Amino acid sequence: MRRAVCPGSYDPIHNGHVEIIARASNLFDEVIVAVSTNYAKKYRFEAEERLEMVRETIGGLRGVTVAPMGDGLLADFCKLHGADAIVKGLRSTVDYQYETPMAVMNRHLTGVETVFLAADNRYTHLSSSLLKEVQSLGGDVADYLPRTVLKRLRNNDE
Repeated sequence: MRRAVCPGSYDPIHNGHVEIIARASNLFDEVIVAVSTNYAKKYRFEAEERLEMVRETIGGLRGVTVAPMGDGLLADFCKLHGADAIVKGLRSTVDYQYETPMAVMNRHLTGVETVFLAADNRYTHLSSSLLKEVQSLGGDVADYLPRTVLKRLRNNDE
């Protein structure tokens, strides 16, 4: 069985994330969506709510589960869960340059490989930060967020 991990903070999960996770589920027998917490970041949603949003959003995908990543290294999370690969979506060469050193280090630490998937052109401009900012300023982001996530984001702004 081939198992992959799709890590991210998912604050919030958006359609670009969903597209990468869905494609990963077609490449691997099992995909674990690891919801991480970076203590240097300021989150709009608490960890438990981010986990709930991801579960609600990708619940229908075959072979996909959701788990909190917890503290520690992604490479160790992958080893603990028997993952063969980390799947990361790339929007641009900037993402590639940012992700490559981490991919090399993760392979060095535990042997886990990183698989890069090019983002669909519809989503190359998306980031959770951008969507939160546009939403908070009254912009329409409905085309880029799952309905349940959009509802939570709107309620969070009130």
